[in-house]
Amino acid sequence: MIDILMITYNRPEYVRMSLPRLLDVCPDDGRVWVWHNGDDQATLDAVGEFRDHPRLHRFHHSPANAGLREPTNWLWAEATGEYLGKVDDDCLEDPAWLPTLRRAHTDVAEFGVIAAWRFPDSDVDPELMAPKLADFPGGHRLLRNHWVQGSGYLVKREVVRQVGPIAADESFTTWCLRAARLGWVNGWYHPFIREDHMDDPRSPHTIYRTDADLAARLPLSARSTGVRTVAEWTEHMRHSARLVQGASLDLRHYQGWRLRRQIVTRRIRRAFTGRAPW
Repeated sequence: MIDILMITYNRPEYVRMSLPRLLDVCPDDGRVWVWHNGDDQATLDAVGEFRDHPRLHRFHHSPANAGLREPTNWLWAEATGEYLGKVDDDCLEDPAWLPTLRRAHTDVAEFGVIAAWRFPDSDVDPELMAPKLADFPGGHRLLRNHWVQGSGYLVKREVVRQVGPIAADESFTTWCLRAARLGWVNGWYHPFIREDHMDDPRSPHTIYRTDADLAARLPLSARSTGVRTVAEWTEHMRHSARLVQGASLDLRHYQGWRLRRQIVTRRIRRAFTGRAPW
């Protein structure tokens, strides 16, 4: 059994594309769980159109915006599947997503959190990522990284059992780092399985065509980094792609004095520019 979570919030245009796509690519032994944050009626109506779908297993409505951690921990605590995943309501998964990742998990015992790739070809730097490409039994290959984005991933139940829930003071990124420290291998399947991240202005399905569109419904990550224009948001995406392709596989870089240096650098940049580094 595979249990997949989708969190919906104030995006009816996206939900009418992302939820049916997720239900369509879900296998016969898969179940989709939906957690809705907030009281946006248009988005609730969009979810309601699929409430009778045979793959939609559970629906939970949180009138307050509970964020991402609480819904993720809800799935992990309530679901019984051997594999667990999550797809954001602004993402469209390739039909090969679940079959490929499940086969990889079955063949490679040490795989922890493995995911689809959300950046366009123009963001891929073969030289940058070459040292992190690794081959595994069964003909599988990963672009290794100690964390992946919180959408389009599949994780073994055993990883969640060992690592535990996402703590109140951590993100999905730091949770993945905890899994990596226990020896689990994380990363993006390669050749890449595509995830269309519709919040990326370069997506053909994006709602962000103009700066006014962005200002009207500013994504949380854009707000936290000080982004205010479509050009800045696009550059943020490009920078994120380079960051993960070049991120160190040395876990010592994410703890102790190295981590403290990163935090100080972030605070200095925020003081001078009003923005955190991407």
